[in-house]
Amino acid sequence: MKGLARWAVRAGMAAALPIAGLAWWKRDEIARLREVNRLFEPDRIVTNFSNMPALFHSRVIDRGDGPVSDLPCGEDDGLPAGVGDWIDRRSVTALVKLRHGQITHESYFLGTKPEDLRISWSMAKSFLSATFGILHHQGVIPDLDAPLTRFVPDLEGTAYDGVSIRDALMMSSGVAFNEDYLDFHSDINKMGRVLAMGRSMNAFAASLKTREAEPGARMLYVSIDTHVLGMVIAGATGADPAEVMGEVLIAPMGLEASPVMLTDGKGVSFVLGGLNLRTRDYARFGQMFLQKGFWNGRQIVPEDWVAQSTALQAPKGEGYGYQWWVPVDTAEHGGDYFARGIYGQHIYISPAHDVVVAINAADRLFKQEGVEEENLAMLRRIAEIS
Repeated sequence: MKGLARWAVRAGMAAALPIAGLAWWKRDEIARLREVNRLFEPDRIVTNFSNMPALFHSRVIDRGDGPVSDLPCGEDDGLPAGVGDWIDRRSVTALVKLRHGQITHESYFLGTKPEDLRISWSMAKSFLSATFGILHHQGVIPDLDAPLTRFVPDLEGTAYDGVSIRDALMMSSGVAFNEDYLDFHSDINKMGRVLAMGRSMNAFAASLKTREAEPGARMLYVSIDTHVLGMVIAGATGADPAEVMGEVLIAPMGLEASPVMLTDGKGVSFVLGGLNLRTRDYARFGQMFLQKGFWNGRQIVPEDWVAQSTALQAPKGEGYGYQWWVPVDTAEHGGDYFARGIYGQHIYISPAHDVVVAINAADRLFKQEGVEEENLAMLRRIAEIS
């Protein structure tokens, strides 16, 4: 019996060694998954949102070697009545307002600093749209009505088979995808765990087999559509979409600091929401769009793409362009539009008032009923005051 017991102990130790080895080998992935599960905790969310590259795989997008583009300070506009309560309710961390291309208000909250690189979340989609427009103008991706599979054969036989590039730009692919951030089992949270565990985003996209609607029939906001557009850029250029973005969009802009893009474990950029910039640099991007793609002494984004991508494009007049949000009542407000990310990120552009408002936030209550409407109303009020 003693011999049997000894062999049992040895067998248990032998079995435990591979498990311990696996745990050691996967320690980084396990640590990232732990951080993902704690990413939005009340006492961590603000710090996390200014330090995302420390928590995930990432790559630096070189800002280029040119000088920082001028962003002069003008007379402070102040803020409208009631905005202080809104800032508190929405856990705003940064607010930069440009009027006539000048900084007319700049504030930071909750211990954040101007130098922080803040996570864009889905505002990154609008940066990808700008990159896409440049490539379209250059003839690299000439036909928006071409099927996605022309550039990404790996999507054949998936829910994206038969979807056009334009469908994906309008968030009208029809692919079934649960975007509920508060549901642990949703597709968007499964995708987050793919990112945390260092797995492949491309493989995740190719695993989607179900449609909720026919392509182009109606708008269904699914973030994975943007990742697939990144796959199209990679297929058309042979380069990672963030590398392309850096060359054609970021380097010409004269940003203050090199952005950082989160990636999956294969080094593929998380273009649907992984961009990290200073808030003033988000404002620069908005000002470039306000100026119809012209910035830093050159036409960076084609003027016609600015017009198309920020107009109502989604089927049935729903509030979306090409990876930009467009209010359905935009005509009543001088053609305003905005980039938006979860937890309260905004780049709001008001051509009627010649104003850009860049907001970063850590709003854990962003999904409550009426918050999006309240945010748009406040952004419009901030734009109006001068």
